[in-house]
Amino acid sequence: MAAIDQGTTSTRAMIFDHRGRVVSVEQLEHEQIFPRAGWVEHDAAEIWRNTRRVGAAALASADLTAKDIVACGITNQRETTVIWERETGRPVHNAIVWQDTRTGELCEQLAGDAGIDRYRERTGLPLSTYFAGPKARWILDSVDGLRERAENGELCFGTMDSWIAWNMTGGVDGGRHVTDVTNASRTMLMDLRTLSWDPDICAELGIPMAMLPEIRSSSGDFGALRGSGPLPGVPLSGILGDQQAATFGQACLEPGEAKNTYGTGNFLLLNTGTEPVFSEHGLLTTVCYRIGEEKPRYALEGSIAVTGSLIQWLRDNLGLFPNASDVERLAAEVDDNGGAYFVPAFSGLFAPRWRSDARGVIVGLTRFVNKNHIARAALEASAFQTREVIEAMQADSGVTLSTLKVDGGMVVNELLMQFQADILDVPVVRPVVNETTALGAAYAAGLAVGFWESEDDIRANWAEDRRWEPGMAVEDRDRLYAEWNRAVEHSFGLN
Repeated sequence: MAAIDQGTTSTRAMIFDHRGRVVSVEQLEHEQIFPRAGWVEHDAAEIWRNTRRVGAAALASADLTAKDIVACGITNQRETTVIWERETGRPVHNAIVWQDTRTGELCEQLAGDAGIDRYRERTGLPLSTYFAGPKARWILDSVDGLRERAENGELCFGTMDSWIAWNMTGGVDGGRHVTDVTNASRTMLMDLRTLSWDPDICAELGIPMAMLPEIRSSSGDFGALRGSGPLPGVPLSGILGDQQAATFGQACLEPGEAKNTYGTGNFLLLNTGTEPVFSEHGLLTTVCYRIGEEKPRYALEGSIAVTGSLIQWLRDNLGLFPNASDVERLAAEVDDNGGAYFVPAFSGLFAPRWRSDARGVIVGLTRFVNKNHIARAALEASAFQTREVIEAMQADSGVTLSTLKVDGGMVVNELLMQFQADILDVPVVRPVVNETTALGAAYAAGLAVGFWESEDDIRANWAEDRRWEPGMAVEDRDRLYAEWNRAVEHSFGLN
């Protein structure tokens, strides 16, 4: 079973066996483009080239051919927005990444007197620069002639799943313009209950419906892969946004089960069952997944914009270390953060605060603080932000967290995982396969073609690798968290 995992910093292809174990993996990073402060872009054409390369390499490294692959799933960075020409397949503008804040003024205009919750009851989302709809509007407004072409059906809009699926199923030669319910729920254009595009919201945002993809279930027939892709003839049978895919891969299939992914940002999802639960504490309501014609499952989500990308920033922008993995060694050379707190509000603050006026700050600097303390403060920021989201989730759901299932690239950092358990006062559990995003997409694809018979197979495949128990004194936990909250207040009003 193959999966394409198109992420914020890289694209990977992974092949799994029936037990959900990794057979092969290949990965390529792509360029992060920063045209000005607050703007983040990707070259969608580069990402498609990388998708072809990693797909072919994953087969080659395991000595497999496309005939050995039963089906393929796609998972992707969700809100990142691309618009391309149907006739040529060329993007009309760089993809605008989910972290990008250029639509702040547009979101304020759209909010008007109704406020940021203008569309929350229908979409589950606050008006924010985070989501895809305003990004698409910005592109249409900023490139001459696009709006008329969009209304004439000459252009395709999509999140990165739609871009990859269209190319993999033929591109200009009959490519399928599709998305799934999880990705559609991140555009601010889909009604959560009907699972269809909302014509009123599309009109108010200025998004011609002729450019929108067809919304499908997360697991089903999306067509055969062909054209210049790496897996000709293989069925494309699963699409899930990355955080929903990780939830699926972690076997969080019952109401009340939650996972936290530590990637470019952190994303905590709680399965709430077949009815959407609307947050009163700054969380998002989103589609968790939909299998075939079954009822959709919904989730509450806490989205944190900057966690792993903070470590990348320390490496690339400040040059504190040559490899991201070095941050743990640096941080472990000191006993604590030295009184320094790092609030990485590079793209404002997402859940539960939703402060687009926030910017990154380091608070508590003295002559005593060195690069080791900064490294430790950067890791601790991920854990503090996760606690904020979990407290909001518990307040909304009434569910008390007993353990936290974790996945993503940062969970190999044992210092971070121990601090996370300490600051939460609950055990943190890492599965054997911690790259559960790609695994979740593979599961969705495999269920559609009968490779796995039911969700029971997914539960049976999940296995614990490591568990961290909390060991911090209550007074230390309370003091650190209180000091973190004071630090966050210093980040407000700086844009």
